Amino acid sequence: MANNRNLTSIEKIEKLIFLVRGQKIMLSTHLAELYGVESRVLVQAVKRNIERFPEDFMFQLSDEEFENLKSQFVISSWGGMRRAKPYAFTEQGVAMLSSVLRSKRAVQVNIEIMRSFVKLREMLTTHEDLKRKIESMEKKYDEQFQIVFEAIKQLLTEEDKPKKKIGYTVKEKQKAYAKKLKN
Repeated sequence: MANNRNLTSIEKIEKLIFLVRGQKIMLSTHLAELYGVESRVLVQAVKRNIERFPEDFMFQLSDEEFENLKSQFVISSWGGMRRAKPYAFTEQGVAMLSSVLRSKRAVQVNIEIMRSFVKLREMLTTHEDLKRKIESMEKKYDEQFQIVFEAIKQLLTEEDKPKKKIGYTVKEKQKAYAKKLKN
């Protein structure tokens, strides 16, 4: 079983999970690549079994959603011009794919994808639990710890800010050296 884990890593799969319409989804193009089939083959298998894929399991991206996702990538992984927008599969839709794609690879890839969805859910739960515990502690302790709690909250909610540079540029070093020589 350990060898099968080399097919796809959970880290690779996690990068292919996007948030669209408030749901975590994977695109048909990425799923086809993971399963080792052409995208059209995956879509055909789904259409032959469309009753297994209600809208909360699978939907086609709108033009706006498709453009928004494409703009998130520095290098396009869409394979040039596409005639049709990709389909989005929710966690349940991906699970249902295992019933229509029956290859050994598809089964193993589905297992890894399910593990990825579970890991993401656990990470979100842990973050929320930590936030609730901090809020609970705030209520228990007096104002002397308020500064600590505010700092922790800021760290939890802080977006990635540009890091302050460390050290000097060559120009700054030259200025400092020239100033030192004057003194």
